[in-house]
Amino acid sequence: MKLGIIGLPQSGKTTIFNALTRGNAPTTASAGRMEVHQAVVDVPDPRVDILSKMFNPRKTIYAKVAYADIAGLETGSAKSGISGQLLNQLNQMDALILVVRCFESDLVMHPQGSINPLRDVEMMTGELLLNDLIAVERKLERLTEERKKGGTDKAVNARQTELFEKLHAALSDNKPLRDLEYTPEEEKELSSFGLLSRKRILTVFNLGEGQPAPDASRLDHPSVALMGKLEMEIAQLSPEDATVFMEEYGIKELSLNRMINLSYELLQELTFFTVGEDEVRAWVTHRGATAQEAAGEIHTDLSRGFVRAEVVAYEDLVTLGSMNEAKAKGKFRLEGKEYIVADGDIMHVRSSL
Repeated sequence: MKLGIIGLPQSGKTTIFNALTRGNAPTTASAGRMEVHQAVVDVPDPRVDILSKMFNPRKTIYAKVAYADIAGLETGSAKSGISGQLLNQLNQMDALILVVRCFESDLVMHPQGSINPLRDVEMMTGELLLNDLIAVERKLERLTEERKKGGTDKAVNARQTELFEKLHAALSDNKPLRDLEYTPEEEKELSSFGLLSRKRILTVFNLGEGQPAPDASRLDHPSVALMGKLEMEIAQLSPEDATVFMEEYGIKELSLNRMINLSYELLQELTFFTVGEDEVRAWVTHRGATAQEAAGEIHTDLSRGFVRAEVVAYEDLVTLGSMNEAKAKGKFRLEGKEYIVADGDIMHVRSSL
């Protein structure tokens, strides 16, 4: 699971990246080349903390999410197509985070000459839409040429033409492609065709100290507001110093944790757990995954040799206090390979391998 952090120049996206990852990537762009900074962070989950206290394991492992700090998105770039290097990076991402500048600075001018967060969101999403429109129009032109030459399967050409005409109609109406519904066949068709507006997005409003968050009610996607520079400074302190700093400034909770959780939710995954004396661990799988598919997230052998899964819901285990009590109260279940895993399931997989 990887999320790409993008933004207009001077928006503070690398500051946000450093805050998220406790990193120290340079916050000034390197001239002449595009640098991509990457890091993996834990997804805060109080359920993991509670399970770890119950089982006192040797290791506690949280779900992970990866962030990539990618080059700034220049306005107007999509008119000629986003550069191949940048497009290649964006296509590798499962979702995108748009960092929007809200803070004022006499030292660093906004590239548009003024601070207007909602304008900047519209500019960036517009660049993604325009890039897709250009790509879809080129694909339709190729399909028309192939149809005239008659060298391709007519049924395949007709199916693809219908699909890309649907995409073209949505983009022409300024609608992102993530809002459309797709058949499994269409999903497969588009899986290797990089379309940026199909990706889910999260907007991060990068505030100055004490600055109120802008009204995000007009957005059609989730958003979070945080003071990037302040939270980066706190993230780079020791836990003890960070606590003192937050108490001194009356900061009850960092917005970064909320941002990480929103990032995770954006990918529409679910979390299940394995527990024991050796390890308490959060695992990630897609919604609708079967027990056999989830077993494959732990180890491929568990999926290939799947026999059954012993399952108890997190809430039941915590309420009853132990596995023995969960079994005694009939909350401990044996499930087959077609069982659909629920968020928060605690699983132990039996395998023949």
